[in-house]
Amino acid sequence: MNTFSLMLDRKFKLAQHDTTIKKEFTAGTLIYFGMAYILAVNPNILSAAGMDSTAVMLATCLASAVGTFCMGMMANLPFAMSAGMGLNAFFAYTVVIGMGYPWEKALLAVFVEGIIFVILSRCGLREAIFNAIPHNLKVAVSLGIGLFIAFIGFQNVHIAVADGATLVTIADFTANFHSAGITILLFLIGVVITGTLLAFKVPGAMLIGIFATWLVGIFCQMGGAYIPDFEAGYYSLYPQLSLPDFGALGLTFGKCFQAATDFHGWQDILQFIGVVISFLFVDFFDTMGTLTGGAIAGNMLDEEGRLPNAREALTADAIGTTVGAILGTSTITTFVESVLGIVAGGRTGLTAVVTGIWFLVSMLASSIFTSIPSFATAPALLIVGVMMFSNISKFEFDGIDDYLERIPVFLCVISMVVFYSISEGIAFGIVSYVILNLIGKAANTLFEALNYTLLDREDDFKLKPIKTGPVSVVMACVTIVFICKHIWL
Repeated sequence: MNTFSLMLDRKFKLAQHDTTIKKEFTAGTLIYFGMAYILAVNPNILSAAGMDSTAVMLATCLASAVGTFCMGMMANLPFAMSAGMGLNAFFAYTVVIGMGYPWEKALLAVFVEGIIFVILSRCGLREAIFNAIPHNLKVAVSLGIGLFIAFIGFQNVHIAVADGATLVTIADFTANFHSAGITILLFLIGVVITGTLLAFKVPGAMLIGIFATWLVGIFCQMGGAYIPDFEAGYYSLYPQLSLPDFGALGLTFGKCFQAATDFHGWQDILQFIGVVISFLFVDFFDTMGTLTGGAIAGNMLDEEGRLPNAREALTADAIGTTVGAILGTSTITTFVESVLGIVAGGRTGLTAVVTGIWFLVSMLASSIFTSIPSFATAPALLIVGVMMFSNISKFEFDGIDDYLERIPVFLCVISMVVFYSISEGIAFGIVSYVILNLIGKAANTLFEALNYTLLDREDDFKLKPIKTGPVSVVMACVTIVFICKHIWL
């Protein structure tokens, strides 16, 4: 082992985590290619708000790299960050277009959110909430994320499409076969390729599967089976190299501070606070859900069900958001695609550092990295969903009454997919858990009072108490916040 390898081993504790440089590099690369789509999607969304697409792309690369580096170096965890999906849409379509905010002012709201999160993370409040979640709800989060990212894979490849009657339905393979149809077929081929590689335990199976599926697609385009349809969003599969205009970053850099004086009365200030809280809410619980799900997938939780270095991880997430707002992009958050690298063996911050390096490289060759088609990455998302769903064996229902925990668990899992939101899934799980168990505790108190009046009766006639789970002050406060958020925001 050379000096550089020894340095990496000491810094990231590779041997302690039973991993290698090769395994961490593969995992970090896999994470990047699983989330590289954000470099194309985020500029497209934020440009609707009037922002320069090239500037947003560069800002996204830099902010993602900074946040991910912080995650790797500060927390030594294999999680990557970038502009959160949903949050960027909320930024562009709700805050800027819907509410009429200038995009500079919307960036200020993101900056304020980031500063608040840095404070909350360092004082331990975010970590306390993370640790207060019961074990079975943490497992439910992992299962929900597994189904969620599998659904994302179906959507990305357009096999799951909107339907007026059923909301979602399977796509018609025969319609536009040479674009939509062949894409779905390539996705299925990718599932077979990746699944076969995994079955034979080939190292880096999912990464190889991505490139192999992409290569099959290129051959299909060369043979005329795949025909690009630019209007429908089906582009050429051939990689192209072009350098972006780095000077464009000046169009968004530091612009958030220009909006600091753009307030007109208390009503405007209160509205701004509401926007900040909305960003806070979604980012907080999306991050918590991703960290929980990824940690369970990689067996990284300690004996008490806590994530090591959780405070540092949450601080890194907050730093990413703050830096992103200054550079010129929407909220930076921990990406669920990090699980791609975790299930591939990534266990330390070196995985995150590798992903961060790829984000910097992508600034030079963004056209190549963003040209990886969705049908090539979707199989990896589906298979990761399968892997995460295997965590169903980790449920422990012996402690309390089945339905007091099974109902919140089910609501948590199903809500993530149905409402297309990790944070909403966690909300339904926590709120239902707290309410059901508080009702159970109240019922037990009533039973005790009634049984006191039945001292002379036989035990068969007495009311049996319900086994309830613990409800901490933190959990109760989170429930109140969830309810208030949905009532007033």
